[in-house]
Amino acid sequence: MALSEIHSLFPLAQAAPAGGGLSQFMPIVLLFLGMWFLIIAPQRKRQKAHDKMLSEIKKGDEIVTTGGLFGTVTRVKDDRFVVEIADNTRVELGKGFVSSKIEATIVE
Repeated sequence: MALSEIHSLFPLAQAAPAGGGLSQFMPIVLLFLGMWFLIIAPQRKRQKAHDKMLSEIKKGDEIVTTGGLFGTVTRVKDDRFVVEIADNTRVELGKGFVSSKIEATIVE
């Protein structure tokens, strides 16, 4: 079978024109930009807000851990908090395991 017969049987098997340039990478660039705006940027924003919240926690604040424990901060150390979770029950908790700070509610 000759090469011309193969081209006549399979017209899509012909060599693609060599376009090159930026047009070949445009879908990859658009995919990366889409991932940036949908995934990476919001996650960075949440992480900055969480880091700010951790730096503002002080003695007496009530917190919730990632495990769901509620407690009151009794001491702040460099890399962890000492948290009272019950009467005379204190635990040391890594700063990364604090989920959120409980804001005081005003009852009228």
